[in-house]
Amino acid sequence: MSTKTTNSSKAKVLTADQSLTQNAPLLVGFDWGTNMSRIYGAPLGSKTATVDESIPTVVGYAKDEVLAGVIPGDEKVLFGAMANKHKLHLNLVRPLEGGVIQDTKAARLFAQHIKSKLGEDASEVRAVIGMPASSDLEARENAREAVHGVFNKVLFVPEPFLAALGYREEDKLQDIDYQDPVLNSLYVDIGAGSADVCLVQGHYPTTEDQLTTKVAGDTVDRIILDKILAAYPDCGLTLPRVRTIKEKHSWVLSEDAATPAIATIMVGGKPRKIDVTTQVGEGCQALLEEVFNMTKELIARADPDSVEELLQNVIVTGGGSLIKGFGVALQTKLLEEGFENPRVHVLGDNYKDFVAKGALKTASRAREDQWQSLLD
Repeated sequence: MSTKTTNSSKAKVLTADQSLTQNAPLLVGFDWGTNMSRIYGAPLGSKTATVDESIPTVVGYAKDEVLAGVIPGDEKVLFGAMANKHKLHLNLVRPLEGGVIQDTKAARLFAQHIKSKLGEDASEVRAVIGMPASSDLEARENAREAVHGVFNKVLFVPEPFLAALGYREEDKLQDIDYQDPVLNSLYVDIGAGSADVCLVQGHYPTTEDQLTTKVAGDTVDRIILDKILAAYPDCGLTLPRVRTIKEKHSWVLSEDAATPAIATIMVGGKPRKIDVTTQVGEGCQALLEEVFNMTKELIARADPDSVEELLQNVIVTGGGSLIKGFGVALQTKLLEEGFENPRVHVLGDNYKDFVAKGALKTASRAREDQWQSLLD
């Protein structure tokens, strides 16, 4: 796959077979995340991605009092990294909460921005969009409304299945010892607004195959902030600052292995450096306990004959997977609970790639009768 291009106004366009691009529909794998979105695009029939980009999921509306020339091009709406850069002069809106659309207008604008990244050559754009496994009918209808008139055809597919498909190593499928994540795995997806634990066993997960909780990244931020405020009630620490500290210093399992988390706070109007390592660890530990309890419950729901192999394919993804020691801690807790020889895999920094890659694979394999048409 290509190198990410996070700051350009257009997604990076790579070399592709020109004969495939002239009339073929453009396929898009779209991981529409609460904080960060990921897209891969390729013409139907091409094996090479022509579009590859990560974009912060944020829409910024220019404030009325902003002077001319302050915002680039005097634009009324900015997106992604540019919106974050000019946040002092914008009203920022995050269209999604907990992985589902909360602001349809902002979501539509963001989807239009995504389409603008794809170029103007394709006569038809088809998108496979990842949805949380727990999404209900209302969430899917809101997503469909947001992209109506933007993409020509869409498919909404549970994100854990797409992640498994994206993580799958196609060249190993004939290896008898290869444990295919699409056939039998347990996905732990820890996002900002929710954490989902989902069984993936060769079909799209149902409601019985998954559990979800609002105890996720945003909850950890609030726990850390509350604990810091309890010790330093007059400090000027904010949630965005706490999030930055957590992303750099988060840890579980062993405080000895933690990177010291030093925060600069304002006490009585004066800057002061304090050690918040313990508070960060306590917030992350609360998330670990919640995920562990859901993992236990979902393993108990699985077919007993599938559990031995399932335990070899516990896969942790999402932003929460980057917490230092999280995978080891979850595996240790499963062992201590009596589960035999569990193996927890952490997808790592490029976790966002797998849902979008799986979505593009799904798009390339979808039958015509599976696509939902959105344009008249």
